[in-house]
Amino acid sequence: MPDLAHYWDLALNQWGQSPQRLWRVHSDAVNSALVADWLPAAMVPRILKTDLFDEALGEGLYVLLTSKAKSRVGMDLSFGTVQAARARYPALAATRADVRLLPFADDAFDVVVSNSTLDHLESKAHIIVALRDLHRVLRTGGHLLLTLDNPMNPLIALRNALPFPLWQRMGVVPYYVGATIGPIRLRRILVQLGFEVLEVRALMHCPRVIAIPIAWAVGRYAMPATKRRYLRLLMAFECLSRWPLPLVTGHFVAAKAVKR
Repeated sequence: MPDLAHYWDLALNQWGQSPQRLWRVHSDAVNSALVADWLPAAMVPRILKTDLFDEALGEGLYVLLTSKAKSRVGMDLSFGTVQAARARYPALAATRADVRLLPFADDAFDVVVSNSTLDHLESKAHIIVALRDLHRVLRTGGHLLLTLDNPMNPLIALRNALPFPLWQRMGVVPYYVGATIGPIRLRRILVQLGFEVLEVRALMHCPRVIAIPIAWAVGRYAMPATKRRYLRLLMAFECLSRWPLPLVTGHFVAAKAVKR
């Protein structure tokens, strides 16, 4: 993927015309539940969110972060995404930036929320570069809340084993996906970079290959009551996080870490 910024500008336009709003509601709900559980109980001065695609197209995490931080800063590689997020949330301090080279001072943030951002980078080496810079901009004792595609999920492993253009032509993967890191190696890398890992878990346990097409149909044709029932059904799959093999069923691996 030679020009990610241009690519995500185009992807935003395509998704903005997509009828997948119901799926985005579910995705926002799952991410919000995780972040609400992991954020510090007390209000913090500054939070950085590393990806604004969700906020550009839906509620995202902005409303939740507003209740948890005095200052919310958002960044995205795509200028179009930054503009769309600003239009939706005028109070959001949003800037165009590359997560591998952040334009922020050392120790600038109390919390960094990075949900499914780094798994769109080209390689594991790029992910490590980004994690190192996220560590730099966090204050000592600050929290990193991170999610990545989970390669222990068999469907994710199969998807990543085959070339992205093939999946895109088949319509299985609607946007570019890059490298990712599994939970064991992720924990080890975070420790090496100077984090203490407090918790690792998996989330988004519904079978996406089935759930997303159904969400499209329900979102387009069903009555509001049916949409609400379908959203409750999707969220019920999150109980699999308490079953014996959550890292097999979860689409994402999530890590909560603190800067030492």
